[in-house]
Amino acid sequence: MIYSRHIGDAKIYNVLEYSGPTHAADFVFPALDVRDIVPHLSWLAPHHYNIKLQRFIVAMQLWVMHMGENVIVIDLGVGNHKKRGSERMNMLNTLTPLWLDAAGASARSVTHVIVTHFHPDHVGWGTRMVDGRWEPMFPNARHLMPRVDFEAAHAAYKNGDKGVISGSFEDSVLPLYELGLIDLIDDGDVVAGCLKAEAMPGHTPGSLHFRLQSKGQEAIFAGDVMHSPLQIAMPHINTWIDAHAEQARVSRALFLKRAAERNAMIFPVHFGWPHCGYIRGDSTKGYRFEPVEPEARGE
Repeated sequence: MIYSRHIGDAKIYNVLEYSGPTHAADFVFPALDVRDIVPHLSWLAPHHYNIKLQRFIVAMQLWVMHMGENVIVIDLGVGNHKKRGSERMNMLNTLTPLWLDAAGASARSVTHVIVTHFHPDHVGWGTRMVDGRWEPMFPNARHLMPRVDFEAAHAAYKNGDKGVISGSFEDSVLPLYELGLIDLIDDGDVVAGCLKAEAMPGHTPGSLHFRLQSKGQEAIFAGDVMHSPLQIAMPHINTWIDAHAEQARVSRALFLKRAAERNAMIFPVHFGWPHCGYIRGDSTKGYRFEPVEPEARGE
């Protein structure tokens, strides 16, 4: 499934790998008292929280951006036929390649691939299985990855940890590295001529998000600085997988402040329908999420 929006001269599609009520509240946010969700149910349900199942709705998606001659894919989802410990990510077989084609991001047309951080649900479509081998999904693209996360994962792999980042380094990143398709990036780098990397450590040590400015409009590709819009209203809550809890809170507070002040549309990876929107408010009065519907087909 694909949906589109414009930010200035950029046309942005989200390619939805899957979405569903996959996460129990006390699993994804271990310190959250479930009773604290109740005041927010009026806007969380039905797209971000399933009341009957008492589960958060989590999406897996890839962002595709057309900007000038560049075709850019931001974050790479889970991928097909990848062995993963989590049932919801194990051995998927989705139509994502066809949806990418429909979004104008066929395998050979993509010029840049950007990874916000190293987790298995953000690197998976780096490769696909061809004749029993993991081959690049986007063979003509430069793959831009956060230096801090890459170097940590690569060092662990070389030291014998073949299961680093749930096995995704070996099957989704290493084949690209061996072919010389990866460029490592740092805070402040501008990639693909239009996206500025900004450090957002905490979820992983090297997490980055990417800022687009065009014709007076702004977008931020947010990675996993948040997993649910609830974290906009309750920015102190962390997920179980955040590597450094306090650093994640600091980064989230900075992200919310920047997004609100800049009137930037945010493009996170895991929000439910309509998957992106604006941050309104401030740190004193609190923040809220203003979702943005996709454009009608043909716009």
